[in-house]
Amino acid sequence: MKKIAILILVLLNIGCDQISKKMVRNSVDQNEYIRLIQDNFILTNVENTGAMLGFGQSFPPILKIILLQVLPVLVLGIILINILRKTHLNKWLILAFSFVIGGGIGNLMDRIAFGSVTDFFILKLGIFKTGIFNMADVSVTIGVILIFILSIRHKNLEF
Repeated sequence: MKKIAILILVLLNIGCDQISKKMVRNSVDQNEYIRLIQDNFILTNVENTGAMLGFGQSFPPILKIILLQVLPVLVLGIILINILRKTHLNKWLILAFSFVIGGGIGNLMDRIAFGSVTDFFILKLGIFKTGIFNMADVSVTIGVILIFILSIRHKNLEF
């Protein structure tokens, strides 16, 4: 039952990401800026050929494939196999890793299928302003923050 729940969580994260990206690709023009909530929440459509915040956009093609496709497949696969195999993981840790894996796979699918990742949200709150991100980025961020909090609160947490 635990394995099914993990796979469902991963698939829900992938599905949310892929559906939102498809909607943006189909309804928002490239580099269009749509103010959803004044200047605080903006919808756009930008293709990112690198990783987070454009890191690696200027890398040679073979290096991009290794760093942005092959390495993530290996890392995400290892994490998924480990959480599926371990029997006594904290349920919150399983949730966190499922979010990281689902978000990672969502962006990986874009890189493999399109050669870029569709990013579309910008958030501005006072002096805080994000780069352009997508739902996969939200999943990964939530997962990483949860892992960080759990590792602080539970010093003997088993990974």
